[in-house]
Amino acid sequence: MTLDAAAEALEYSRQKIWRRECGQGSIRVLDVKAMCELYEVSPEMTEAMRGLAAETKSKGWWHAYGDAVPTWFELYVGLESVASRLKGFDESLIPGILQTKGYADSLFRLGRMLSDEERERAVQVRIQRQTLLTRRLPAAPRLESVLSEAVLRRTVGGPSVMTAQLDRLVELSEAPNVSVRVLPLAAGPQPGAVAGTFMILDFPATKGGRTAPEPSVIYSESLTGALYLDKPEELAAYERVWRGLDAMALGEAESKDMIKSISGEMRHD
Repeated sequence: MTLDAAAEALEYSRQKIWRRECGQGSIRVLDVKAMCELYEVSPEMTEAMRGLAAETKSKGWWHAYGDAVPTWFELYVGLESVASRLKGFDESLIPGILQTKGYADSLFRLGRMLSDEERERAVQVRIQRQTLLTRRLPAAPRLESVLSEAVLRRTVGGPSVMTAQLDRLVELSEAPNVSVRVLPLAAGPQPGAVAGTFMILDFPATKGGRTAPEPSVIYSESLTGALYLDKPEELAAYERVWRGLDAMALGEAESKDMIKSISGEMRHD
C-alpha cells in the first residue's frame, strides 16, 4: 500500500504517516489500532503494537515549553528539526530562526495578552530552535533566507533592538550553511508578492542514502494556524516562485553590504 493510499484511507496527512514510520515522536494507541486494521495485521501483532505504542511517550524538546508552542506549530518544529534544507521568503518580519531575543520579545509584546512568564517561554522556544543551525549530529541543515528590503527597514523594538538584529543577520550569514539575501524594493513586483511568506523544507535520504528522501513540504503560517502543502502541483508552484526570488535577490556579498548600510543609517538617525 502506498503512502498516499494509506493517508487517504486513514484520513491522515502524508506527513503524519511518514513521521510515524520514521519514529518521530510518540504515537497514540488509537492510531496504531487504525493502522493495524488497515494493514490487516494479525490480532496478536496488533496487541503487541498497542502495548508498544503506550510506551512511546518520548517527546521533542519543544514539549517542555507547554502552551508556548501552539498545537498547529508543533508539526513544523518537528519537521524543521529533521530537514536537510530550508528555503524561506519573508516579506514582513525577520524569520523566527534568525531573530535575536530582543527582536522576538518585542514581537510577542504586540497585541498579545501574555504574562511575562508566557512571553519569556515563547522567546526561549525561538532561541532554542536556532541551535539546529550549529548542531553537529545530525548535520546542521542549510538555510537559505530571502528577505524583502522592507523587512530590514521596518523597525521592531526601537533602533537599538533593530540594529542588534541586523548585526545578528550579518553574523549568521558568515556560517557556511546559512545564506541571507535581500530582495531590494527597487527590483519591483516579484513572485513572492502573491505567494506571501513561506518556507520550503527539504528532507534527507534515509537508510544511508539507499532510499529516496521524503517529499518536500511548504509551510505557510497565519495568525491562528498554518498550511502544510505537499502535493506535487503545490510544490512545483512554490519552487517556481523560489526560482523567481532567487533570480531577483541580491548576491550574498551585496546583501551583507545592504544590511550593514541600513544598520548604519539607523545608528545615525
